[in-house]
Amino acid sequence: LSIAIPTYGREAVLLETLQHLLTLDDGADEILVLDQTAHHEPRTDRQLGEWSDAGLVRWLRLPRPSIPAAMNEALRQARCAMVLFLDDDLVPDAGLASAHRSAHWNPDVSAVVGMVLQPGEEPIVGISRAPRGEGLRRDLEFCFRSTERTDVWNVMAGNLSVKRDAALECGGFDERFVGVAYRFETEFCRRLRRRGGRVLYEPSAVVHHLKAPAGGTRIWGHHRTSARPEHSVGDYYFALLEGRRGEAALYILCRFKQETLSRFHVRHPWYVPIKALGEVRGYLMARRLVRERRQAG
Repeated sequence: LSIAIPTYGREAVLLETLQHLLTLDDGADEILVLDQTAHHEPRTDRQLGEWSDAGLVRWLRLPRPSIPAAMNEALRQARCAMVLFLDDDLVPDAGLASAHRSAHWNPDVSAVVGMVLQPGEEPIVGISRAPRGEGLRRDLEFCFRSTERTDVWNVMAGNLSVKRDAALECGGFDERFVGVAYRFETEFCRRLRRRGGRVLYEPSAVVHHLKAPAGGTRIWGHHRTSARPEHSVGDYYFALLEGRRGEAALYILCRFKQETLSRFHVRHPWYVPIKALGEVRGYLMARRLVRERRQAG
């Protein structure tokens, strides 16, 4: 098992996460740090260098920030048959690696997503999911703190293991998911399933997400107050790729309404035109990305 940590703009919390991973029960055969940070604080540079020199981690510096690109590089660089992708701001349960390994003994399983507990959350016993729905919305609201093991059509990239060969054979992660790359892992999961791979939710593989206030996707600013298209383009791109025409149109309209007329925006109406501009820009960018993907075949 290779553990892969894409990281961007994280300092102390990255080191704390790696310290936890180095002490896992039956831990990884290697830990790859896919580092997209141009300049670290001196302490972070020093500690990563020491771990790298000691062979405890493989520290790979990447030239540009992109979650899908970093994860694809991990697939290319990994020396093991299974790759476990984790966020760079979490605390793993001691048996995390063992739980992912055990789930992959089933030859039909191509990917395993584990339980993700956000700050203040506890597992929900006996509740497996929100209504599954069909088509575009299938499993989009899946409850990733359920205690029930089940097959899924959606995953979270912060606690996701894949069989390396299966992931590469289906094309890896789509690097046209730019900016915060929202929904890139869902699109990957569905592509993997359409090729016959089974995707399993394994509740015994648990991480506690810390939601660090700086770095990572937060580098793009707050989505409610920004006109940047990077916040919305991934969701629109996903809808245009995965939905039928009418289904995609309804999904896009619902997103636009929810993102521009939320409770926050009702209380702060001066942000509505700013957010609406960001949503329109994201949609137009998504249409261009879909054309590029279809032209590329």
